[in-house]
Amino acid sequence: MADQPKTLENLLTEDRVFPPTEEFAAAANAKPDVYEKADADYLGFWKEQALNRVTWFKEPTVILDDSNPPFFKWFSDGELNVAYNCLDRHLDTIGDKVAFHWVGEPGDTQDITYRDLHERVGKLANGLKSLGVEKGDRVAIYLGMVPELPVALLACARIGAIHSVVFGGFSSDSLADRIQDSSCKVLITGDGAWRRGGVFSLKDVADEALKTSPSVEKVVVVKRTENDIAWSDKDIWYHDLVADQSAECEPEVMNAEDPLYILYTSGTTGKPKGIVHTQGGYLTSISTTHDYVFDLKDDDVYWCTADIGWVTGHSYIVYGPLANGATSIMYEGAPNHPGLDRLWQIVEDYKCTIFYTAPTAIRAFMKWGDEHVTKHDLSSLRLLGTVGEPINPEAWMWYHELIGGGKCPIVDTWWQTETGAIMITPLPGAVDTKPGSATKPFPGVGADVVDEEGNSVPWGGGGFLVMRRPWPSMLRTIYGDDRRYVDTYWSRFENMYFAGDGAKRDEDGYFWLLGRVDDVMLIAGHNISTTEVESALVSHDAVAEAAVVGRADPVTGQAIAAFVTLRGGVEGSDELLAELRNHVGSTIGPIAKPKSIVFTADLPKTRSGKIMRRLLKDISEQRQLGDVTTLANADIVQEIAAKSASSSED
Repeated sequence: MADQPKTLENLLTEDRVFPPTEEFAAAANAKPDVYEKADADYLGFWKEQALNRVTWFKEPTVILDDSNPPFFKWFSDGELNVAYNCLDRHLDTIGDKVAFHWVGEPGDTQDITYRDLHERVGKLANGLKSLGVEKGDRVAIYLGMVPELPVALLACARIGAIHSVVFGGFSSDSLADRIQDSSCKVLITGDGAWRRGGVFSLKDVADEALKTSPSVEKVVVVKRTENDIAWSDKDIWYHDLVADQSAECEPEVMNAEDPLYILYTSGTTGKPKGIVHTQGGYLTSISTTHDYVFDLKDDDVYWCTADIGWVTGHSYIVYGPLANGATSIMYEGAPNHPGLDRLWQIVEDYKCTIFYTAPTAIRAFMKWGDEHVTKHDLSSLRLLGTVGEPINPEAWMWYHELIGGGKCPIVDTWWQTETGAIMITPLPGAVDTKPGSATKPFPGVGADVVDEEGNSVPWGGGGFLVMRRPWPSMLRTIYGDDRRYVDTYWSRFENMYFAGDGAKRDEDGYFWLLGRVDDVMLIAGHNISTTEVESALVSHDAVAEAAVVGRADPVTGQAIAAFVTLRGGVEGSDELLAELRNHVGSTIGPIAKPKSIVFTADLPKTRSGKIMRRLLKDISEQRQLGDVTTLANADIVQEIAAKSASSSED
């Protein structure tokens, strides 16, 4: 019988276990015995990583201080500087190696060496000090993907300031909320950012946010798009600030448990949570995971396509790769501008070897068509990765076959803003992979799947994903709110970290992530709370009440479905639908725009007044409706279902 052609359909019905090639396994950074060694002595494993991968000014003697759980401390008597680890220690050995191949959306490029980056960071660090920024001060950063963005993070780290990066697509309200919560002293922003050939005015958004942010004393403005902007006596051009500064700036000596940064993530109460990450444990985890998970070699050209505004960019564009002396690609623009093949052109141009992106992007690439991929030479690729949400097996196989040419291992990584570093992932060369599975916990990570009572679920079963022990890059608290930290992450199960994801474990012990189990939606890899979107909708004059759910979406993983009750006398219309979507976009950010909005006379509620969102989710995903006997207004469910079937979508 002749061999069947390797189509996607028959690949998905074949044995789905993909072992590494002998050649890859022989040269891999991680060997299979690393799991056994780490399980036998996980503190010893992390101690070895910390001492071998981090340059300490004072080596730690305490590995884990667990005297006050869940406020764990790692390497708490150690002293270091993260920027020194990312730059200074490389200068004598790889100072002239490219740290970033930067590609601007309009086509301009820069090749920035470690020596170049060190000079730029030193100048900005001294510039910030001249503005009065001191150790422990908070600095907000609101920029597009320009070289000044990683420079700003590293400059803050160098002088001991705590940076708070806000994604450049967020609205003025979202920016103001984050500035206010941490009382930022300085804001670094830009005149504008390139977006699909147009200019998004960062400065206008920043100016609006500053109307309610009195803590900001100075605004440093990067000139990028040269659009017209307003100017005030608080504003100073970035290039003027750094022009006369020395490139030499002594790195601040930091305790391992001093805060490095705050990064905000959506909370179920609607108020974003300021996740606090510290120095020594974070650097240990990200340098270790970046080396092992991506099998980093000296000559690799690595590309993480995330935005630095998200934790993926913090850990795997800036701190992890630079600590490991890697050469990275950094791209400013959209993946479909000026053409649908933009990313593959960059892979070809720079001979990218490691490519790390989101399942949302992979599904978009599939939708755009194979021809945009196949016209480029992607033979330089040797490893692929995914991040942000579970990847469906079909997308995994397309990625493996079309992008990887059937030869590249795929590392499907699970982690969170809160975890700081990758937690569940294949180690390429050491683990067989399965399409759609994140496989095993990273060595030294104590992940488990438990039932409602916190008991481990036997292999083959599903439940709640938890961490049974602390890990070095874990969040230390929610900024200014220790109680919320305990209540959010440590109260559901005794002595276990739980952040809201479900998982199952198959008969081989492989983990399969099932997405959120609470009311935080995962939209294109980014957490958006239902409460936040509902609050934005209800803030519109036409809306009396709103309920929001996340429904399955073939491109973004989840999409936002909104159900809206209008105020008396207000009629629903296509124009109002568009207005409400735009209102949410301007209040929170474009990523939070509902995919669908259904106008309804009422919402399904229990007799106590609780909105039954599970029924709305059933309706949105066209599933058989669950039990409605507890509802005070059961008749409304069928009415909403009928309207939902014909609702307008963005």
